[in-house]
Amino acid sequence: MTTPRLRTAVAVAGAALLVRRALRRRIEASPLWPIPALDPPTSGQPRSRALRLLVASHRTIADGVVQLRLEGRQLPPWQPGAHLDVVLPSGLVRQYSLCGDPADTSSYTVAARLVADGRGGSREVHEQVVEGMELEVRGPRNRFPLVDADSYVFVAGGIGITPILSMVRALPDGVAWRLLYCGRTRGSMPFLAELAGDERVTVVAEDEDGRPDLDALAVPAGAAVYCCGPEGLMAAVEERFPAVRLERFAPRTDTGGDHAFELELRRSGRTLTVPADESVLAAVRAELPDTPYSCAQGFCGTCQQRVLEGEVEHRDELLTDTERADSMLICVSRARSGRLVLDL
Repeated sequence: MTTPRLRTAVAVAGAALLVRRALRRRIEASPLWPIPALDPPTSGQPRSRALRLLVASHRTIADGVVQLRLEGRQLPPWQPGAHLDVVLPSGLVRQYSLCGDPADTSSYTVAARLVADGRGGSREVHEQVVEGMELEVRGPRNRFPLVDADSYVFVAGGIGITPILSMVRALPDGVAWRLLYCGRTRGSMPFLAELAGDERVTVVAEDEDGRPDLDALAVPAGAAVYCCGPEGLMAAVEERFPAVRLERFAPRTDTGGDHAFELELRRSGRTLTVPADESVLAAVRAELPDTPYSCAQGFCGTCQQRVLEGEVEHRDELLTDTERADSMLICVSRARSGRLVLDL
C-alpha cells in the first residue's frame, strides 16, 4: 500500500520527466531556445548532402574526354538524366551527367570533355584529378528526367551523349527510339563503339557551329524529344522541335541584349547600378565581398538570394517555380525591368 508521500514523489517525478521530454523536443526544434527557431538563410545552402568519394578510375575514353569512376558505399539512387555537382580540388564546382549503371550503389560514373578556352574546371578534371584522391560530390539531382512516352527521339552532340546514354540503356525492350549522335570527328565521340552498331543510332558530322543536318530527323506523333550538346545544336533542334527537352551545363547565350538596372540591397542600405555587361553577383560582391557563390553558371544554388521587389528574368537551370516566386540566382539572372530589391 502506497503512502501519500510516496504517491506525491511519484507524481512529481513523472511530471519532471514530461517536462524534460518537452524541453528536449523544443531544443531540438530550435537550438537557441527560448529564441524562436529561425528560417534558414536562402543563400549558401547546399542543394543536397555532400559525399566524399574515392576516384577509383580516371581514364581517357575519347579525344579530349576522360571518364571518372567515383566509389563509395550505399550511394543515393539516381535515374537516367541525373547529374552530380563535383567539387574540384580548387573549390570549383562543376556538373557532370551520370552515365554508369543506376543499379550500382557502390560507384558513380561521369565523363568530362576538356574545354581549352573554358574557365579551368575541365582542365582541372583532366590534369589534377587523379586515381586515389577523394572528391566531394553533391546530388544526384535530376532536372532532365526521362518521361513516359509512346516513343523517343534523342539528339546528342559530343559530351552531350552522357545523359542520353543512360536513357537509351534504360528503355525497355519494345519501346521505339532513335538517336542522332553528332560530333566533329569520330575519335572525339565518347561511347561511340557501344552505340554505332545499333541500327537505331545515326552518326553524323557537325558543322563549325555545332549544327548537324536535321533534315533526315523524323519525329513520330507522341514521341518525346531530348537533346544535349553544344548551344548551336540545341538551338537548331529547339527551332525545329519547340517541345524538345534540353539539358544545359552553361547559361543560355541567346537571351538578347542586356540592360543596366538599379539594385537595392535592403538590409545593407545600399543602392547600386548593375551595368549591362556585368552580373548581379559581380556588382554585389564589389559592395559585399563575402557574398557566397560557387559555380557562377546558375547550377549549384550557392548564390541564391531572396527578392523583395522587382521582376526577375530567370536564367538558371536549377530553381523550381516556387523558389523563383521570391528568389533568384544572382550569378546569371537579371532584372526584367529597371529595378530589383534584394534581401542583402
